[in-house]
Amino acid sequence: MTQTWSPAAYGENGAFVHELAGGVLEWLAPRQGEEILDLGCGDGQLSKRLAAGGATVRGVDASPEMVESARSRGVAAVQGSAEALPFDDARFDAVFSNAALHWVSDQDAMMREVRRVLRPGGRFAAEMGGQGNIAAIRVALMAVLARHGFADREDGVNYYPTAAAYTQRLNRHGFQVQRIGLIPRPTPLAAGGMKGWLRTFRSGVLAGLPLELRETVVEETAALLEPALRDEAGNWVADYVRLRFVATC
Repeated sequence: MTQTWSPAAYGENGAFVHELAGGVLEWLAPRQGEEILDLGCGDGQLSKRLAAGGATVRGVDASPEMVESARSRGVAAVQGSAEALPFDDARFDAVFSNAALHWVSDQDAMMREVRRVLRPGGRFAAEMGGQGNIAAIRVALMAVLARHGFADREDGVNYYPTAAAYTQRLNRHGFQVQRIGLIPRPTPLAAGGMKGWLRTFRSGVLAGLPLELRETVVEETAALLEPALRDEAGNWVADYVRLRFVATC
């Protein structure tokens, strides 16, 4: 599956991603004059917040459309893979990431690269999906996909680890975990509701289906989820669980 990102759709249905990032920014504790890499910078909203505090920020993202959107906000962003970062060794005081690491296919390669570009004593602070993240959404979507003969399309889309498993992985790559925890965070969705969320955050899954089936999958998945995730006023709340950590090398 190849996930694609539309800056317009992301801005409409995913603004909560940067709006709810205050906690991980606090754990990063950026300092004036530091050089910070925003890994998976998306449309650059958080990169700008980091730079406003006096840090020198570079962004990197796999999506050319999101890189262009970040650049339009004045962010020094480049297109690149988390598993092969386009930066010199020991370049940054800190690597920051929000809502991106669970999209990385090769977690070990990513950690090797983060370790490589960090200066000795540098910080790796991030928030990503953790165990139990969007559990109801995934179960409903998998059930609908199976009904239509595409049961495997949700397999391996994201990686949602436990705190213990991710601590062990970070330790294997030479990081010392300072803080880590799973944080349940029920998340109100935008006006597009669950259908907008699915079209934005499962665009790759939908793109792998026959064209005539895509909206059917969206409609049926939303209908299954309505009793659990939509309140009597019509507001949708996604069952997010975040894994937040800060580690040093």
